[in-house]
Amino acid sequence: MKKPSRKIVFTKLVIIFAAALLAVFGFTRYASREYVVLASAVGPSPSHTNAPGESNCTACHSDFVLNSGSGNIGVTGLPANYLPNQQIPVTLTINHATAVVFGFQLTMIDEQGRNVGSFTIPGGPNAQMQTDTGPVDGNVRTYLEHTKDGITPTEFDTKSWTFTWNTPAQRVGKVTAHFAGNAANGNGQLSGDFIYASSKSTLSGSAISSFEGDGKSDVAVWRPSDGTWYSLDSTDGGFRAAQFGTNGDKIAPGDYDGDGKTDYAVFRPSEGNWYLLQSTAGFTGLHFGLTGDIPVQGDYDGDLKTDIAVFRPSEGNWYVLFSTGGFTGFHFGLPEDKPVQGDFDADGKTDFGVFRPSEGNWYLLQSTAGFSAVHFGISEDKPVQGDYDGDGKTDHAVYRPSEGNWYVLFSTGGFTGFHFGASADFPAPADFDGDGKTDFAVFRPSEGNWYLLQSTAGFSSTHFGSPGDVPVPGGYIYQ
Repeated sequence: MKKPSRKIVFTKLVIIFAAALLAVFGFTRYASREYVVLASAVGPSPSHTNAPGESNCTACHSDFVLNSGSGNIGVTGLPANYLPNQQIPVTLTINHATAVVFGFQLTMIDEQGRNVGSFTIPGGPNAQMQTDTGPVDGNVRTYLEHTKDGITPTEFDTKSWTFTWNTPAQRVGKVTAHFAGNAANGNGQLSGDFIYASSKSTLSGSAISSFEGDGKSDVAVWRPSDGTWYSLDSTDGGFRAAQFGTNGDKIAPGDYDGDGKTDYAVFRPSEGNWYLLQSTAGFTGLHFGLTGDIPVQGDYDGDLKTDIAVFRPSEGNWYVLFSTGGFTGFHFGLPEDKPVQGDFDADGKTDFGVFRPSEGNWYLLQSTAGFSAVHFGISEDKPVQGDYDGDGKTDHAVYRPSEGNWYVLFSTGGFTGFHFGASADFPAPADFDGDGKTDFAVFRPSEGNWYLLQSTAGFSSTHFGSPGDVPVPGGYIYQ
């Protein structure tokens, strides 16, 4: 008798195992009219991605604890930073040496648990993916998951699904993909299956003062006396030092080459020159500006690369050299104004803005939302604009040295004011805990100390620096 081929045996096994999934993946699936018990062979019920407020597949497949065994789950293609209206190809993969069928569920949500963007999946009569929706804590989330035709391994121990994540029309701060998967043995029971879950985040822009590019801002200073930059890596506390610049320079840190890492950069007023030491693109120097200009670097063209720019108080003019090519210059402001550039309308482009001390007013020229004026502050205040609520929009904020107080007007609504600092402190707001929200921070030159109040990690203090040092996060705001 002729022995059947491995391919025929494998095909028969897949058919048997797919039928057995009525028991193997048994979940209660939400339908518009009633709850019905369906097999996960045709897709699991909503809310099993292990996201906040959700369960995962171990609710039924409980033989092994989550993420045990020799397998794993992960996604590739999700960038460190996203832009509005992008179409980003993403691949989710599950591996396990003994599994014969696989399933998954994924959702994309913001820091408030709200659905972000949409999915585009390959169509056709044998589509391997589908979408579903379900309510979680008052929010309706969209889920991407396998179909009955999407459970067969890509290889004998691996299954991958590729789809497109369509980013939102505006920045919404930090977005996290939460996903869970089942590496099933197909024994016709709920036993013996390995469940894996993980998550991966993308931000609406590179964290400032992040020399290692891990999405967290580093404690860092520039020492004018010797032109040296010093930083502590947020991941492991590793120390970095680089000599770049001379006394009299104004620091202008930013991600000029778009690799997610902060580059060393200075503007030399005496020459009107910029000097950049980029982590990927290397050294460059060019003439752009005059003595008296204020560096206002930012991503004005929305390509995730920092653009060279100056505000000229003597004229009230802005001049920008776009990384995508081209130049612009126009009048927006008065000689007394303090520049407050930031992405106030969350369209991925830095907006032009000034704070007028004599009035306590903010005037913005936003790339999408147009002109606005807001009264917020008094003459002595230092503008410390940042995304303090993590919604992708820059918030109006000031630091009042005479009180050591911070005042913030959130773009999501509401106001806060509290004491954090002393009169001689340098405000140095940045995202030190990597949650997509700007944290309150001050550098105290008299002590060489940093004091941080992080939105997730709470309070901390670090001795790093000497009198005369300039905090690197302060290079993004007017000092």
